[in-house]
Amino acid sequence: MKYKRLGNTGLLVSQLAFGAMAFGKGDGAYRFVGAVGQDEADRMVQKSLEAGVNLFDTADVYGGGESEKMLGLSLRNLGVARKDVVVATKAAMRVGPGRNDAGASRGHIMDAVEASLKRLQTDYIDLYQIHADDDLTPVDETLRALDDLVAQGKVRYIGVSNWHAWKIAEALGLSERKNRARFETLQAYYSLAGRDLERELAPMLEAKKMGLLVWSPLAGGLLSGRYDRRNQKAEGSRRSSFDFPIVDKERAWNIIDTLKPIAEAHGTQLAGIALAWLLTRPVVTSVLVGAKRLDQLEANLAAAELTLTEDEIRRLDEVSALPPEYPGWMVEFQRSNRLEPVERAGL
Repeated sequence: MKYKRLGNTGLLVSQLAFGAMAFGKGDGAYRFVGAVGQDEADRMVQKSLEAGVNLFDTADVYGGGESEKMLGLSLRNLGVARKDVVVATKAAMRVGPGRNDAGASRGHIMDAVEASLKRLQTDYIDLYQIHADDDLTPVDETLRALDDLVAQGKVRYIGVSNWHAWKIAEALGLSERKNRARFETLQAYYSLAGRDLERELAPMLEAKKMGLLVWSPLAGGLLSGRYDRRNQKAEGSRRSSFDFPIVDKERAWNIIDTLKPIAEAHGTQLAGIALAWLLTRPVVTSVLVGAKRLDQLEANLAAAELTLTEDEIRRLDEVSALPPEYPGWMVEFQRSNRLEPVERAGL
């Protein structure tokens, strides 16, 4: 297992992280994720630790709070020293029927963090992330609340999830001007079948030295290996019941066709190759892997040991490439003119 800095901090996290979204039994969209019990949760956490994983991610909304409870209990059951793991959780999604049981207001954040600390059975959260964009709450209010939590020692680092690049940049500017804790990470969707963040978010992350934690690296199971032909519905797969995240299906099938021979050459599953490709991306800090079963988790963790050839990476890059979009294609066109020798430019 390799390790990377968490954003612009000195904290090191494993390149594969364990995502505990399947712990407990969720409602709404989360009911399609799974319902892992405590015994299986303990085995999964143990297997992750043995593989070198030190980052464990959950959220207050997963399993109606059960995910946090089970993760905290697993760490205690296994006798894991608190200092040896990086625990990340999130808040902002709806967790109750009350008008203010959601969002990134100071009121909700202060309530949410206390509830998460209790469920996780810990005195502090290593990485506390705002789970969703709340356009009702001023960014400055959210940042002030998070900075207070850092000052109180209840939170050590802060991050954000599923925000636009412009809003993250605004938040970073506010933190710098007011000398507050800044967002060190973005947790975002990224996969071979969904490379949209490369347009605006990835360049912003690199410029601002933020870390990227990847959710749904297998595109909701589409790249897991259970789909080997077009328009197939895989029995028991989450995507067969809940078609999410959004992908260009035709391009996805072409990606799967390209993954197959590469996986065969490495004697592994499609999922491992899809994860290994993500680990070659410089902007990626850690890829969240989770599972409903221990054998699925073991297969995903094996991706840390895979090394793709330059030709394999090139083939995957080409088949998954995003279509040109403005202003990207114009920026590239004008950049080439800027770098041309003067004589070739006709000047």
